[in-house]
Amino acid sequence: MSAEPILITGARVLDGEPADLLLRDGRIAAVGAGLDAADARVVDGTGLVALPGLVDLHTHLREPGREDAETVETGTLAAARGGFTAVHAMANTDPVADTAGVVEQVWRLGRESGHADVRPVGAVTVGLGGEQLAELGAMADSAAGVRVFSDDGVCVSDAMLMRRALEYVKAFDGVVAQHAQEPRLTEGAQMNEGELSGRLGLRGWPRVAEEAIVARDVLLAAHVGSRVHICHLSTRGSVEIVRLAKERGMPVTAEVTPHHLLLTDELATTYDPLYKVNPPLRTADDVAAVREALADGTIDVVATDHAPHPVEDKDCEWDVAAFGMLGLETALAVVQHTMVDTGLLDWAGVAERMSYAPARIGRCDTGDGGAHGRPLAEGEPANVVLVDPSASGTVDPRASSSLSRNTPYAGMKLPGAVVATFLRGRATFGGDAAAGGVS
Repeated sequence: MSAEPILITGARVLDGEPADLLLRDGRIAAVGAGLDAADARVVDGTGLVALPGLVDLHTHLREPGREDAETVETGTLAAARGGFTAVHAMANTDPVADTAGVVEQVWRLGRESGHADVRPVGAVTVGLGGEQLAELGAMADSAAGVRVFSDDGVCVSDAMLMRRALEYVKAFDGVVAQHAQEPRLTEGAQMNEGELSGRLGLRGWPRVAEEAIVARDVLLAAHVGSRVHICHLSTRGSVEIVRLAKERGMPVTAEVTPHHLLLTDELATTYDPLYKVNPPLRTADDVAAVREALADGTIDVVATDHAPHPVEDKDCEWDVAAFGMLGLETALAVVQHTMVDTGLLDWAGVAERMSYAPARIGRCDTGDGGAHGRPLAEGEPANVVLVDPSASGTVDPRASSSLSRNTPYAGMKLPGAVVATFLRGRATFGGDAAAGGVS
């Protein structure tokens, strides 16, 4: 069923001049000043910034298998509240998404939820075991049309297996998204390696464990002529490797998480497992490096690495707690705080790094009606998020749409607010008030 026509009035498209947007039959029917549509419901966009619907390359929805932490329904609702219209669901479910059957199950659950499009990520190896390639071709040919493959949570540490995966996905324009972590260098690691880890008595996680895999894989991708994407890049050294690789024309893209843009390893002094994450929070110097790299395009995208966990997996001793943090509902606010309000990015830059680029990398920027990461222009899919950059709010975990509560921002005041999200012209969050306002 088609959504009712919606007329958004006076919003600043990418923070430009105020304009009206008419959403009709799933597409943007018109953009301009003084639009009129008698049959449309009016949403007042005065003072709001209109962005294309956000796309997350890195989301853990946990279903099937860990519905106590998250489901596709609750995770995509959290995505909509965060301004996302599409998410890429990682493969470390139970069973692992390493077959056409499992990725199609996740894809169908996303279609049924209706809050955001779900693009399943297929596993690179069977059971994430790192020994045998999964059914990459079958997943690519499935109804889910998988184009991104990752063993995220573990590294494809075998160089020959990584080479074979890169060769295989090249045939259908796929990409391997690598969790860069040399396992022998991180056995039992708990936090960033440095003076602080020694003082706290927590086993250190050296930067070189990430950087060594990043260097290896950009060389492998260049050798094969295939695409590699670096997940959750976190160190200055990794930034320098990716920057050099791009200067040499190597086929590499990279992402940074909101938490690596804002938080540092100093938070480990609290011994609060909310701050335990993989890769670990790094130093202030690393934070400065990834911000600079995101600003200059060395890092292509912001990806949430939304990793929900039930209370019992986080409310325990640091060394046995699960790695991971929530991210979907707070990502845009953190990016505004660290990048926009600091002058490192404008809102057009945010659209590039949180919509256009992730859609291109994930190959969901084309398709009849189902495309994401498209400009807010006449004829394009009506995937729109309205943001109030002048708002601010304190993060309350109890208000989250996620089933889990493991946000590292609890009690923190962050700028901006997602006011409404529209997926193909249908409000998935906000935007359902009477004419002249937004709920």
